[in-house]
Amino acid sequence: MDRELQDQLERYGFSQVLVVHRQMVVLSTHRPDFESIDNHFLPAPVVLQGRERGSVPHAAQPSVRHFARLGISLGFADHDGVAALTTHPEIESIYACHPVGIVRPVQTTAAALRQKLTWGLQALHVEKLWAQGLTGKGIRVGHLDTGVDAGHPALKGRVAGFAEWDMLGNQVDGAQPHDSDVHGTHTAGTIAGKPVTRRAIGVAPECEFYSGLVVEGGAVLARVLGGMEWMLEQNVRVLSMSLGWRGYDPSFLVVTRRLRQQGVLPVFAIGNEGVGTSRSPGNYPETLSVGAIDRSRHVAPFSGSVRFNRDRDPIQPDVVAPGVNIVSAKPGGGYQSMDGTSMATPHVAGVAALLWQARPEATVDQIELAIRQTCAKLEDEDPLRYGDGLVNPLAALAALTGT
Repeated sequence: MDRELQDQLERYGFSQVLVVHRQMVVLSTHRPDFESIDNHFLPAPVVLQGRERGSVPHAAQPSVRHFARLGISLGFADHDGVAALTTHPEIESIYACHPVGIVRPVQTTAAALRQKLTWGLQALHVEKLWAQGLTGKGIRVGHLDTGVDAGHPALKGRVAGFAEWDMLGNQVDGAQPHDSDVHGTHTAGTIAGKPVTRRAIGVAPECEFYSGLVVEGGAVLARVLGGMEWMLEQNVRVLSMSLGWRGYDPSFLVVTRRLRQQGVLPVFAIGNEGVGTSRSPGNYPETLSVGAIDRSRHVAPFSGSVRFNRDRDPIQPDVVAPGVNIVSAKPGGGYQSMDGTSMATPHVAGVAALLWQARPEATVDQIELAIRQTCAKLEDEDPLRYGDGLVNPLAALAALTGT
């Protein structure tokens, strides 16, 4: 049994658990038998009566949720429930759950869009890919964040799909694009913003952009899983996510693996807590993790980095991208500057979309390899801080297409 799960059971008598099924709907010949495990979870009112402290479900919250494409169930269970789930033939593993939060910007300031291209776009030379007709057209990119202001001039007409999950983790019927904060519109602009008055903020201005509002507050874990499930239903190729929890924990390993199995490249922020730190699931080998540099090509002091004692992908982040003084869209119109690995991550997600447009038949592994093997090393920086280096889209394109 997962040690943290055991600790939760001993302390509270129950725990919120992430249950991994051996099967996924899309990759199995039969639907996982979700109903056979429902009675192993605690009804929400029972959990409420037995609470001492910690996170417990609201009385109106379903006692268990199933995410068929991910092959995941989420609910609350006591000792007996966990024991029964552990021995169930269709269950692969069980984990205690963690609170998930956004990777908050280190700094936010007012800004105007004065240049033709933001410095981040200039540093990545994306205009040279645009000149070749590579704008992300036809490639579906997913974005799980605080939502998006689809009325912003740079994002108007750019949102192909939007979904929202309420504070109890339920998908909101008929939800219209909006941003519950400012973070989501900023990261969305960096991925998919179109030029306004000949000034550009978005790496992939013609990609098919799908945004899910999943944070902050409420049943965030259920909301994030719901968002991932929805992204699989939309057949996105890239998923940009600037959220997670501090430190390393394996509970989302299977989730990220299953995203990749279904053709999705997870591009996740490494976190803003500095040297010796990282965030899950960004620090998994199965994700393309992103740290931040400034315009002088130095790794930002806040950018997370760590070396793990593991054979595969021990150094995190995998790559770095522009993440300091990044100007992008602000809800309600206008622009603002933000610092953070959250700002670097959408740059890389956008680059992946451009590469996939150039070679639509490429696999997730081929896109990631092209990005990572062509990165530029940073002078006077410890490689532990930048992984493979600064993303180099032109070199990645040449490696991918052999031109």
